[in-house]
Amino acid sequence: MDLTLNPSLSTTAQIELVLRLTLGLALGAIIGFERELHRQPAGFRTHSLVALGACLFAIISGYGYESATADPTRIAAQIVTGIGFIGAGTILQHRGHIRGLTTAASLWAVAAVGMATGAGLYILAVAATLLILAVLAVLDRIEAYARRRLAIGQPSYDIADARATGRDRDDDAEGHLEDMP
Repeated sequence: MDLTLNPSLSTTAQIELVLRLTLGLALGAIIGFERELHRQPAGFRTHSLVALGACLFAIISGYGYESATADPTRIAAQIVTGIGFIGAGTILQHRGHIRGLTTAASLWAVAAVGMATGAGLYILAVAATLLILAVLAVLDRIEAYARRRLAIGQPSYDIADARATGRDRDDDAEGHLEDMP
């Protein structure tokens, strides 16, 4: 398979692609700013870079090669897989409690926003950004209100709860893993 780089993009087309990168970065930054305000492990810069990187990969897969046999979906699939690895790094376990799941999900969604921007789907990317912000900000308030009204406590993701059911026998008496500092 002979895949050669595509040097034939006009200056106008390349400027359009730079605008896609800029918009992808800006949309990721907006979502990252919300995470930063909530002091989450991945914030403004991380979300910005994830969106920018996903956007660049989408542009490269769509425009970077002259060959008609290049499959742009292969790079998109690898973005989804790779971002899962980065998201896993934001999930923290401390003394039997788990944090960072929403931030990991927001990174995954930001990668999709970057991919949409890279593909030139501007309206879709902006709409997804607004929906992600709604989930992160508005639904958080609705959940807190419902918990207060219904007198429901915070959700517990305790590893100690799993131990009580006999699933995690390697846990020590305090409910956290033996190999955790």
